[in-house]
Order: sequence, then C-alpha cells, then structure tokens
Amino acid sequence: MATSNSSSIVSSTFYLTGIPGYEEFHHWISIPFCFLYLVGITGNCMILHIVRTDPRLHEPMYYFLAMLSLTDMAMSLPTMISLFRVLWSISREIQFNICVVQMFLIHTFSFTESSVLLAMALDRYVAICHPLRYATILTPKLIAKIGTAALLRSSILIIPLMARLAFFPFCRSHVLSHSYCLHQDMIRLACADIKFNVIYGLVLITLLWGMDSLGIFVSYVFILHSVLKIASREGRLKALNTCASHICAVLILYVPMIGLSIVHRFAKHSSPLIHIFMAHIYLLVPPVLNPIIYSVKTKQIRQGILHLICSPKISSITM
Repeated sequence: MATSNSSSIVSSTFYLTGIPGYEEFHHWISIPFCFLYLVGITGNCMILHIVRTDPRLHEPMYYFLAMLSLTDMAMSLPTMISLFRVLWSISREIQFNICVVQMFLIHTFSFTESSVLLAMALDRYVAICHPLRYATILTPKLIAKIGTAALLRSSILIIPLMARLAFFPFCRSHVLSHSYCLHQDMIRLACADIKFNVIYGLVLITLLWGMDSLGIFVSYVFILHSVLKIASREGRLKALNTCASHICAVLILYVPMIGLSIVHRFAKHSSPLIHIFMAHIYLLVPPVLNPIIYSVKTKQIRQGILHLICSPKISSITM
C-alpha cells in the first residue's frame, strides 16, 4: 500500500530531457535556440502588426497570413519556457497537469495550422479561378468563421486523448524524451492499455492531416488547370508566383510533421538525438521560416516591414 501511494505521488511529476550526452554544453546550445525564438516571435509579430495597421492589407489573403502567424506562435511558445528551464539548468521537473496543458496546446495548434494552410489554399483557388467574385466570396465574416471552425475542430477532437491520460498509472520511468511534452512520448510511459490512444491518435492524424492535405492538393489541381488556360507565359508565371509562399509553408509544416510521426512509430530504438532533432525542427522551423518566406516573396509584406524598420530612423533624422 505504501508503495502504491508513493508511486501515485511520484507519477504527478515528470522529468524533461535536454540534449542527451551534451549536458555540459546546454548553456551554449541555448544560444541558437534563443536566436530562433527571437526571429520567430519578431517576424510573426511584425506581420501581425503590418496586417492590422496597413489598410491595403485588409484582404482575405493577408487575414489568413495573420492567422498563420498567430498559429505559429501558439504552437511554439508553449515549449519555450520548459526548453530554457532545462537548457539553463533551472529545473527538469514538470507537473502532470502542466504537461497535459502544454501538449494540448502543441497538438491543437499543430492541427489548426494544417487547417489554416487548407484555408489559404482555398483562398488562392478563389483568387485565381474566380477573381471577380474573390471579395464577395471570402468576406471578413466568413474568414472569421473559418478561423473559429479550424480552432474548434482541432481542440475538441484532441480532448479525448488528453482526458484519457488522467486515468493512466505511470509506474515506469517518468523521464520524457524531449524538453516539452508530446502525447506520443508520454503514453509510452503508461502502465496501462494504451490501444485507444494509439488508434485514436492515428485516426486523428490520418483524418485531419489527410483531409487537409487532400484539400490542398485538390485546390492546386484546379489552380493549375486554370493557370494553364492563361494565354501569356508572363500571366501564368505571375499567377503561380502568388502560390509559391503558400507551397513553401505547406512543405515546411508537413515534411517535419511526417518525419516526426515516422520516427516515433517506426524508429523507436534509434538514437534519442534523432527524436529530439526532429521534434525541434517540427516546432521551430515553421514559425521562423514562414515570416521570412512571406516577406521575401510578398511585395506588400516586404514593403510594410521596410516601412516599419525605416520609419523610426526617418523620424529621428527629421527631428
């Protein structure tokens, strides 16, 4: 009985992992992570500010871009505190409740980002295939509904997985593989039947990511069909160029996401560094690269960023 009570008490605390084998370099390793988080937060905040303050960007495409920036930050920020607590040797401990909240946010906004990318694909489809009806189809009211539906769909469907964790006994090692909590990482520590979580999680990934990726693919089939009807080569290139940033954003999210899922399911006994490396790419690369890609490929965003950076300097000179 005493052992059971002790196990129950200990099971509420888990231990995060930094970079195994490189613990003495954790303070140095934290420097590039600081830089990446700084770039990601700054870039996404700049895009949000530009879209909000520039009336010329009050269009469906930029509203969806603002949604993408919000989702990027919401997916990566929950990991920041626990990551630096580990790398700066403050504490490796994390309470079960906090762990569940963290993984809920990570997985919810991961699925939400996939839905936002689908919405952006539909935006490009309407803009290219039905340009005269673009503003009347994608109204601000409809865009708000799409964003709300994407968030609700992801959060509601992820709740059963999180709720089941509360009933699992964790009598094995409480050491997690990452510096933050992931569902697939935690269930392997449970001393219970985890078939429901495994099957439900697999079905959820297949349905949500599968439906979103299929929707994106179908949208681009129609876009390509419409673009090929354009007579001039310049017109075709201009139409396709408006999709380049979105295609990059899709690849940036889906490639690490698929890679992480494959590693967790089929390479369980591979080096821990591979798991950690893939998890960090999955959570950090989209928030860092998406603002860079859109600022480079989208003229209006690039001009807005330059104006934001240069206007204080101009003001100080004139004063």
